Amino acid sequence: MTRLVPLPRALRRRLAAPPGRSRWDTWEPPRASVIGVARNLTSATRVLDVLRLLRREDGIEKYCAVNPGSAFGEGLGEYLASTGVRVLSWREATRRSFDLAVACSVHSSMRRLDAPLMVLPHGAGYNRLVTESTGDASSPAGLSRRELMRHGRVVPAAIGVSHEEQIERLARACPEAVPYATVVGDWCFQRILASLPHRDLYRERLGAVGGRRLVVVHSTWSEHSLLGRRPGLPLDLVTALPADEFVVAAVLHPNVWARAGAHGVAERLAAALDAGLRLIPPHEGWRAAVVAADWVVGDHGSTTFYSAAAERVTVLAATGLDELDPRSPAAEFGRRAPRLDPDADLYGQLLAAEAAHDPGLLRPVVDRQLGAVDSSGEATRRRMYAFLAERGVRPPAAPPRPDPVPPPEPVERRPPTVYDVTGRVADDGAVEVRRWPVVADHHDRARGFYAVAAEETLRHWLGSADVIARTTADAEVPAAEWVRAAAARHPGAGVLVAALGPHRCLVALRDGTLVEAASERAWGARRAALDPLLLGSAVHLWLVDGRHGDGPAGLAGQGLTVRTGRVSVRVVCTGRP
Repeated sequence: MTRLVPLPRALRRRLAAPPGRSRWDTWEPPRASVIGVARNLTSATRVLDVLRLLRREDGIEKYCAVNPGSAFGEGLGEYLASTGVRVLSWREATRRSFDLAVACSVHSSMRRLDAPLMVLPHGAGYNRLVTESTGDASSPAGLSRRELMRHGRVVPAAIGVSHEEQIERLARACPEAVPYATVVGDWCFQRILASLPHRDLYRERLGAVGGRRLVVVHSTWSEHSLLGRRPGLPLDLVTALPADEFVVAAVLHPNVWARAGAHGVAERLAAALDAGLRLIPPHEGWRAAVVAADWVVGDHGSTTFYSAAAERVTVLAATGLDELDPRSPAAEFGRRAPRLDPDADLYGQLLAAEAAHDPGLLRPVVDRQLGAVDSSGEATRRRMYAFLAERGVRPPAAPPRPDPVPPPEPVERRPPTVYDVTGRVADDGAVEVRRWPVVADHHDRARGFYAVAAEETLRHWLGSADVIARTTADAEVPAAEWVRAAAARHPGAGVLVAALGPHRCLVALRDGTLVEAASERAWGARRAALDPLLLGSAVHLWLVDGRHGDGPAGLAGQGLTVRTGRVSVRVVCTGRP
């Protein structure tokens, strides 16, 4: 039987050289080909980010492939295909030759690729101890001998690190690989910093408008993560913080999504989503959330570390020290960052953390993990283009310009339909209102009174409400007719409100008083939205206070100032002509 002898690599490259320009080609044919290799969604999104540094106009053809075997690889091929990149099967990828392979999660099986391999971290450095990957309990994933070597030789041709400190730990874990290591910074974090001018856009997409401030919950994967230790914390936060002063979003590690599935994640967080939680999808949006956040409640995951590096108020609900390289900056971060006690007053702790916030306290830790921040794109691109030089590909003269990350597209449900409300009429006459969403089986006692949307399906809440509001403005039954019918159906409600639009409502009182209310616009300011449930709650508090001299009828003449937290909105009320 004839034995096939593989062709020398140089000969295969010459045979694989692209043909001359065809009459069918619009652009010149590529000079070099690069393949991005992904093992899980985290590494896939990072690889795609890095591949953006390679320009097609320089003669580079780009592909992607899934390196099989990861416990978190479910649906990865479909995701890559959805981005528009050319996706090759692993079998096809290992049968072709490429001028460079780029991976953000290393595995010894990548040696099968006919290409020099450049590996990069898929988070903020190399920190986690994953014995299933590394084969020992002391080497962090990405720097271990088991991952980087095969039959006595180093598999990657280049190992990108974000800081010199990682080379020192690489020397302990796999000294043979040190000559291949190079500091390239963190392109992902460079893009986060470049996105800071887009903060208002990101906040608007996440609902942090009208004076609301944004709390972002970050959880990595594993039993040591925030969700692993405190699975109920997102719901606790969204029900503990006044709804008109705070909005809560959640960023979960893609591995959580890969194991549970999108449906499983939504089921686990269903109650929190019903209470107003915004859930960031796994492929994109977390970086925008870092930029948009006022507070971050996190753990030892990279997204929490990036948040602290971006100088957000950061507190830890889990440290993950049990699975971190104790010599890593991530472990030091876990030891030094402020803590959040999930069983104590969450609202008070957030305010205290904000008052005590000093970015300089964690700066030494951050600086030990994220080096060359301003030049990461240039350093990473330069190293990749060096592999393509023999194909006639030259790097661009100007450094890459980091473009802002895309706006978030959070998963969210309709606003809550039941609120527990407290408040008072302040000395200046403003009605101060605080509302908390009510969640079944998570609500043991009332703080004050209930304001309930007419769309609520559980009748007992409507029967317990002091305020009932129809939140749909473009409704079948006219507003005046609806409030009269609702007053008959719900005799216990003292205030009924029907939305007339984003800035106007019809308000009916128990004595038959009927007024139209509209938010007032100050010169040079946008008109504030008028939430009918919030307005009804303010009117109820105003009536209960009893300090207005001319009774309910005086509402039309006086109007109201509604205050939620630090924001006040003047509401003008007019009676029926």
